[in-house]
Amino acid sequence: MYALAHPPWSTMLASVADADPPDALELERLVVQRAQGGDRAAMGQLLVSHGPALYRRVLLPRLGSDAAAKDALAETYAKAVARIDQFVWQGAGIYPWLRVVALRVALDMLRARRRVLLWEPDHVEREIDRAESDAPTDQLHLALSDEREARAKVTAALALIHARYAEAIRMRLLEERSREDTARLLGVTPATFDVLLHRAIAALKKRLQASDAPTAEHDRP
Repeated sequence: MYALAHPPWSTMLASVADADPPDALELERLVVQRAQGGDRAAMGQLLVSHGPALYRRVLLPRLGSDAAAKDALAETYAKAVARIDQFVWQGAGIYPWLRVVALRVALDMLRARRRVLLWEPDHVEREIDRAESDAPTDQLHLALSDEREARAKVTAALALIHARYAEAIRMRLLEERSREDTARLLGVTPATFDVLLHRAIAALKKRLQASDAPTAEHDRP
């Protein structure tokens, strides 16, 4: 299985943004061709390049847990390797296809585990339908729009929940601090933080589902 350790995604985004898009896409097209021909190193290159975006912008916001998102990323990698021959190049890069694979993995996990999460299975299912029916989108734009949607959805409801819950979500999911660092800053053990984050997500989900209600009573941790 391919490693989950990658360079900071912000650095990778900057390098992509500074590159000449046609040249970058042509290079990726050649890597895809090699991967479809059975070149495992080429396949690994594609996954390492796009794995951070899939993890941070697609899987973590929808699954709400670092462990679940990492499990989903590993499953996404496995499915991508198994199905790379099904990918058809359409000039927009491979990220949109990998994103759909990741969304399907997230959907399966949501349905199977019935976790307390921000995204409901039917929401992810609609995303998949939309992604498959729309024309291919520039992969950098798609990665950024994924993050904007996730952050906007969370930020809009943070003021409606208890401040400690909001801070836990803000540090862990929006600022992308590590589990251990967030627990330390909140003055709790990592195990206690796991419980706190679970409750925070449950409270936020409740507010998101009732977003048209008047100012809500704060939830207590």
